[in-house]
Amino acid sequence: MDIKRVKDSIYWLYYQYLLITCSYVLEPWERSMFHTITVTVFAMVVYTAYVFVPIHVRLAFEFFSQIFGGQPESTV
Repeated sequence: MDIKRVKDSIYWLYYQYLLITCSYVLEPWERSMFHTITVTVFAMVVYTAYVFVPIHVRLAFEFFSQIFGGQPESTV
């Protein structure tokens, strides 16, 4: 795959993003603000999922293992 095809593919994906979000009708300064807010919200969602989802999955696993007959951890 040559560089031109990769560049065209990336440009096509960016154009699809502009069409889906309707941000192609915005002025350049509005578009940059929109992209900044979108990237910030996306980063916050990814960070929150990275930090909190494993904790909740572990707690749910412990809860269901106790319900379905798992042995408690402190059986010494």
